[in-house]
Amino acid sequence: MVSHTSPLLWPLTLCRRSWPLAPGQAAVRILGRPGVDCYCQHESGAAVLQLQFLINEGALVTACADDTLHLWNLRQRRPAVLHSLKFNRERITFCHLPFQSKWLYVGTERGNTHIVNIESFVLSGYVIMWNKAIELSTKTHPGPVVHLSDSPKDEGKLLIGFESGMVAQWDLRGKKADFRICYDEAIHSAGWHHEGKQFMCSHSDGSLSMWNLRNTTKPFQVTFPHGKIQKDGRKESCKPILKVEYKTSRNSEPFVIFSGGLSYDKAGRRPTLTIMHGKAITVLEMDYPIVEFMALCETPYNNEVQEPYAVVVLLEKDLIVVDLTQSNFPVFENPYPMDIHESPVTCTAYFADCPPNIIPILYSIGAKHKKTGYSQKEWPVAGGTWTLGSNTYPEIILTGHADGSIKFWDASAITLQMLYKLKTSKAFEKPKPVEGRAAELLEDDPFAVQMVSWCPQSRIICVVGISAHIILYRFSKYDANTQIVSLEVRLQCEAEDVISPADNENNPCFSESGSQSPQTHQQHPASPGSRTPEGSKDSIPCLKVKERMVRVPPGYQAELVIQLLWVDGEPPQQITSLDINSAYGLLAFGNCNGLAVVDYLQKTILLCMSTLDLYGGADPYQRLTRSPRRNRQSTSEFCMRGLSNFYSDSKKRIRTSYQSLTELSDNQQSIDMERSKSPTSVHYPTSLHNDPRVLPEPVASLRASHCSPVFYLLDNDHVNGHCTSPTSQPCSAGKPRVPMGPEGPRLARRGPGRPPFRKAQSAACMEISLPVSHTEVGYASRRAMLQQFHGVTMYSHDEHHTTAPYSWTDKESRENSFSRSRSSSVSSIDRDTKEAITTLQFGESYGRKSDALPTPCLWVGTSLGMVLLIPMSIPTDHEERMEEPVTIGPSGTVLMLKGSVLHFSFLDCMGALIQSPYEVWRDLNGPEDPDRPRKRKLVHFSPSSSQDTCAEGHLAVVCSERQAKVILMPSQSCLFVHNITESSFVLRADVVSVCNSVCLACFCANGHIMTLSLPSLRPLMDVNYLPLTDMRIARTFCFTNGGQALYLSSPTEIQRITYSQEMCDNLQEMLGELFTPIETPEAQNRGFLKGFFGGNSNNFDREELFGEAAAGKASRSLAQHIPGQAGMEGMKVAASGVVGDLARARIALDERGQRLGELEDRTALMMTSAESFSKHAHELMLKCKDKKWYQF
Repeated sequence: MVSHTSPLLWPLTLCRRSWPLAPGQAAVRILGRPGVDCYCQHESGAAVLQLQFLINEGALVTACADDTLHLWNLRQRRPAVLHSLKFNRERITFCHLPFQSKWLYVGTERGNTHIVNIESFVLSGYVIMWNKAIELSTKTHPGPVVHLSDSPKDEGKLLIGFESGMVAQWDLRGKKADFRICYDEAIHSAGWHHEGKQFMCSHSDGSLSMWNLRNTTKPFQVTFPHGKIQKDGRKESCKPILKVEYKTSRNSEPFVIFSGGLSYDKAGRRPTLTIMHGKAITVLEMDYPIVEFMALCETPYNNEVQEPYAVVVLLEKDLIVVDLTQSNFPVFENPYPMDIHESPVTCTAYFADCPPNIIPILYSIGAKHKKTGYSQKEWPVAGGTWTLGSNTYPEIILTGHADGSIKFWDASAITLQMLYKLKTSKAFEKPKPVEGRAAELLEDDPFAVQMVSWCPQSRIICVVGISAHIILYRFSKYDANTQIVSLEVRLQCEAEDVISPADNENNPCFSESGSQSPQTHQQHPASPGSRTPEGSKDSIPCLKVKERMVRVPPGYQAELVIQLLWVDGEPPQQITSLDINSAYGLLAFGNCNGLAVVDYLQKTILLCMSTLDLYGGADPYQRLTRSPRRNRQSTSEFCMRGLSNFYSDSKKRIRTSYQSLTELSDNQQSIDMERSKSPTSVHYPTSLHNDPRVLPEPVASLRASHCSPVFYLLDNDHVNGHCTSPTSQPCSAGKPRVPMGPEGPRLARRGPGRPPFRKAQSAACMEISLPVSHTEVGYASRRAMLQQFHGVTMYSHDEHHTTAPYSWTDKESRENSFSRSRSSSVSSIDRDTKEAITTLQFGESYGRKSDALPTPCLWVGTSLGMVLLIPMSIPTDHEERMEEPVTIGPSGTVLMLKGSVLHFSFLDCMGALIQSPYEVWRDLNGPEDPDRPRKRKLVHFSPSSSQDTCAEGHLAVVCSERQAKVILMPSQSCLFVHNITESSFVLRADVVSVCNSVCLACFCANGHIMTLSLPSLRPLMDVNYLPLTDMRIARTFCFTNGGQALYLSSPTEIQRITYSQEMCDNLQEMLGELFTPIETPEAQNRGFLKGFFGGNSNNFDREELFGEAAAGKASRSLAQHIPGQAGMEGMKVAASGVVGDLARARIALDERGQRLGELEDRTALMMTSAESFSKHAHELMLKCKDKKWYQF
């Protein structure tokens, strides 16, 4: 299993050619030129505090919070830790590595400074103790070391800054302090002037102090850049200046760059970066807190004029680079993805092998909406090289966010590149403030994206929001004036649809008529934001769609908005499943109440019914019949004859043994008769369309029927089907029972698992611990997890199964039967449940066994493990499709699996994947072409294409939480079945293409990733990859073609993984090279007089001073050397087998070629130098040939 991360992390130190970014999560991200992006992880899990590049050496030193130093080798495509050094008695606070030095200075919390040899990664015996660096008369500890830097004038002088405000310059040769400075304010950082004669310090009171080495008794200049003088003459207090950099320029005044230092007078001010250039002061406000910044200069030598040309600023959620060469200081356009979590990520989608033209089109449209004012210069980071690999294809990642935005990312390479951003909130009016209970239920993030369905071929996208709304977008390259069509669906349970045993004496009999049906509205009577009494908020949506004509820019343009309505002051249930098919022009969605199908071409609602109504007479479960909705005006006139007979019969049966479950199935006919008494529950005809005028009256009222809630209560009073409590109400084991008492109706209306409308729960911030080892405990945890995963309480028939008349074989019936004795240990989470629609899939299939040819069908999967087929009749002609209605109706076909249904796919008889039909994209806003009329062009993948080689039909792959089946259509016979897991459950399943074949990929809650062959369902792979420790993984994990998957591993990281060896090999090629050696610039010639009087820094030999011969060995108890495990493991793998030999030979060959190239360059340079020397010597000889000795 190979993983690759496209993270957004918090760096602490940057460098010149490539930038390492380090979060507080034991990870390092290294950025180079656009496309070079590498992610490294520390095994210890300790946060990274500081980073130091070995410039032009291909190595990196990281200092972690566990007081460990790590040396990374960047000369290989996958960086590895070569050495580690663990400090045992002191904590690391600051590190400094001079340019072209192999000795690292390490400051500690105790105030001591240690020196580490980078090559061997061991401590030197040379130590600068804090008590020797300070004055002998000082009675207090100076505090931790906060700054270390060598003097530009003399490398043998080390400037040490302590937190208390003390600064000392230590003479490394003489082992003594040259001078000591005691300042009243604490020091945060310091910076040298390039001449080494003065330095600047930043302090906790918001001041900057300038010190001259000639007089260190007091600073020669103290400034408060943002401190104003108040009326009483005092300076206003300012925030600390956390870091300052002092950079010089040849042709202008020096640059002083610092973060912080603002006054405390204005609360809520954003973080700032201040650039002082001469007398001009520029304050740059940042969107997020500043973590670190660094100036990029023309030279790496600290004793030369720096010439800064840019400053890199790392924010908590972004990385920006400011151009210092222009007076207005513009920002460079960032090629790296730093704003994935600009708003919390709530959902993800991954599409591989997209149409090749989709990425350029999205990029061109998205570029028009980008911000302007960027610097015209190229991105200043140019380190590393990268390639696209041998077999790349377009990949796109979609992320939905809490603010209602959707971002399209190009994931074809190693890095992510944002292509386009869609804001769904623009389709709605701004919500008005509300009061009362409605204010508690109103979303803080009402536009948060919950689900996304995208068709890359037709460029249609459907977005499901948390406010129970769906928005359909079409793509256009032209702007347009449009009016968004709004459809409103009343798909909500009501109290009158539930039989409450507590109301038996007052409820009307079954023959009571007058039930009212939910209507689908084109307009709503009241505004969602209007202040209405809690009980009167009815038949209105959560949001208000813009009713006026709006001007929409090129890109995705809203065409249709579908919203679920409030009912009697209760909000609608959240949508749990969605599917769209551009060839059919249909959209289907469902929740825990029922299913709705919408014709988005004609803007009509074709089907709107409860899940129970979808079964008709084919319902395999024994359920409580639903009473019709009573008339509110006649609630006092009740007759209980029908209900009393029903409950009397139930009493007789509940007191028998649980083994008499067959009696329940024997009474199916009577229950069906009771169900048929409801005017909204009928046996359906073979066709049903949207025109109620041509339908029988019971069928016409079907679309307007309320969904009936069915509650399955299993508590401690019922064990193995027996009533054990003398006070419990009589009910049948596994039979429906509703909440009792005065709160029953309210609970029934809102639904038992419906979470209250609160702030949008980001997939990036949800965490839950799930026990997966113990089966019985896992059930309760599983239900708790699925409540958050789907937004509703789910119901699975693997825990509440009832035998029923069914046409399967006895063997299949035994496979799908479960003992109800387990249900006694299930927690109360499972008690109040509904049958939710968990997955939907359009496709060409056989709706009935008698069908000879495939027709458009809708496959429906529920939380009970039931699969229903709904055939449809769709006009094929373009004009007829826009005018004639679509006929649709349940066929009564029911299949059954263990656990909630998760996924459908279709294969032909040869085992090849049948793609869903789609419509080729056409721009509806483009100019008219009389020669090419704009008609719909459909692409169908019919399963009848292989009828010549095998019998007619196709294979349907159905996967649930526990089981996978391959079913032959139209006979509906089960060919293969595989129980995926018994101790856990499947979170995500998809049929994907891998290596010119297809397989079923599953991700389980216990962290296992499994693949099954198709159609035989033989296990191919089972890897224990990642246990489900937080909810964001469950909500964002998704598979795609090519053996890849992704999930949101943290609030700021998208983790991409691959389980395909072919993709893994290609990934190695795509990684590129991090280390590209360049010629080190030569230091400036200082001149004879300047070098003679300016110091002898060039003669400073650190090896002679810090080596073991002069300084001795350090104490073994002070630090422990740890060999790098990652590098050793990589060498072991590379050394095994023929592949390892070839890899080693290739590496050796590359290194030899590199050394030969360097040798050739040096030889040529020496030859040039020798020729020049010979020429000058010959000229000198000719000049002095005839001179006498006294003429010299």
